Amino acid sequence: MSAAEKNRMPADLAPAVAEIRDLKVVFATDDEPVEAIKGITLSAYAGEVLAIVGESGSGKTVTANTLLGLLPETATTSGAVIVRGRAGDETDIVHADHARMRRMRGRDAAMVFQEPSTALNPVYTVGWQIAEGIRAHANVSKKEARARAIDIMQRVGIPDAATRVDDYPHQFSGGQKQRIVIAMALVLDAGLIIADEPTTALDVTVQAEILDLLRTARDEFGATIVLITHNMGVVADLADRVIVMYQGDIVEEAPVRELFANPREEYTKKLLAAVPHVGQGKSADGPSSRRSAPRSGGGGDPVAERAQRDEAPEGSLIVASGAEIGYPGRFGRHAVVAVKGVDFHVGPGEVVGLVGESGSGKTTIGRAVVGLTTVLGGSLTVLGQEMRGVKPRTLTPLRPQVGFVFQDPATSFNPLLSIAECIAEPLIVHGRASGLQAARPRVNELLDAVRLPTSFGDRYPHELSGGQRQRASLARALALDPKLLIADEPTSALDVSVQATVLELFVQLQAELGFASLFISHDLAVIDAVSDRIIVLQQGRIQEQGTTAQVLGDPRDPYTRELLAALPVPDPVAQAERRAQWEAVRRH
Repeated sequence: MSAAEKNRMPADLAPAVAEIRDLKVVFATDDEPVEAIKGITLSAYAGEVLAIVGESGSGKTVTANTLLGLLPETATTSGAVIVRGRAGDETDIVHADHARMRRMRGRDAAMVFQEPSTALNPVYTVGWQIAEGIRAHANVSKKEARARAIDIMQRVGIPDAATRVDDYPHQFSGGQKQRIVIAMALVLDAGLIIADEPTTALDVTVQAEILDLLRTARDEFGATIVLITHNMGVVADLADRVIVMYQGDIVEEAPVRELFANPREEYTKKLLAAVPHVGQGKSADGPSSRRSAPRSGGGGDPVAERAQRDEAPEGSLIVASGAEIGYPGRFGRHAVVAVKGVDFHVGPGEVVGLVGESGSGKTTIGRAVVGLTTVLGGSLTVLGQEMRGVKPRTLTPLRPQVGFVFQDPATSFNPLLSIAECIAEPLIVHGRASGLQAARPRVNELLDAVRLPTSFGDRYPHELSGGQRQRASLARALALDPKLLIADEPTSALDVSVQATVLELFVQLQAELGFASLFISHDLAVIDAVSDRIIVLQQGRIQEQGTTAQVLGDPRDPYTRELLAALPVPDPVAQAERRAQWEAVRRH
């Protein structure tokens, strides 16, 4: 029996590294107190990965923060929260003083935060930040602390660690920054690691690497991991046991395979049913699932045939031919070319998915379509307008015909304007309405179209949930009846059930209104749900393009196969096979 298998002993034999008994957390507000946690009890045992899942507002992050005593002063806590160190000493989180908590954090329990960019201090080198934790808990010299920082960076897979230890956070990619945050959690040999949405903002291939690293933390470092996530594919890939939370309470708890094979509670069933995965969308129905295109005399599908030959149909809204997109050089410097000679098109009423990792050029193409990024070479025409060398004034008549749905509606909405004012703004700017009062009938019509009550128009952006804000963002993008919609990662930050609702709404509206769309995402399962054709980008070049069924069902490029293999599926048995497949693809 391996050390990892011994660690994952049954609950009645293994010691609990963390225990929560009858925990209640209440937050004081200007109105009524908010009961965030309603008397939950749970345990995390040595060497296991315990996943806590649920939608936003379920209480999973509050539970995680309670384990490290990171709740704000407005929180009132009751019950028992115990963390046990490797040496057997216990910390009562609810009653411990600041000195005791300081000794416990990092040594007995450590946190891996969702966004490493905010967890790392931008003005200090990563080596200094890792060494700071070492010197806070151990009487070691700067030289020894630095050596240990280099060693842990090597162990978490940072290449050339002896040199990169002196680099700053902004000099690392998102996946590398997350590795450094994990290194900070592991460097003091903490027995408990709390990982709060550690892969939410990462591409599927980087996500797979981080999950491998967390698996190493469990198997080689002997750490117990409490994983907070809403991604059920990640749960299937990594977790041993799952706790499902809803509105501050635990609704179900089971070993991972049992939960996925036989969920008991209705809420768990809905959560699992909402997870998109490849094979449920357009790739399951073939290349012309939504439109019954006329057949050619030979009986073939003209949409699929054009995609195979990469021919743009007559009336295409976007046509790129050898397009180079990037950023002109300043002060005598050379231009930065982010997209290198791409050829693609978006036909009338067609949804084209644009996929690839961060830095592949997806968003650069989307921004170039609306004139926000410069076309440096080749040709890019949008609604008949050549974008290379175009003047901003020339784009004025084009703008009402192109809508844009941003990744994060919380930052794209003006927080000082009501939702109705935000949606009405394009109508007023382009002279379709004289003011809010004149635009309100159209605003109400749009709110109704995106399944929001018209009364929500009087609310402000912060008063809506993430999914509600994204629907309002979609309403604003459709306000001028655009012929073309650019959707840039519109569901990446949403819970699975909310994501499913937004995707379903997008498909319905696209079918009803008939607009064409360039849908940008790094998630192939999301692309599968909405797209007729797929373009796969890597480092600014197109690796593969074709119908959804062709690209996802029979990928020809190794990079596409790697993306598919790295995508976790919500099935522990199937995911174990896919993990082995991904590792084999990566080795070759």
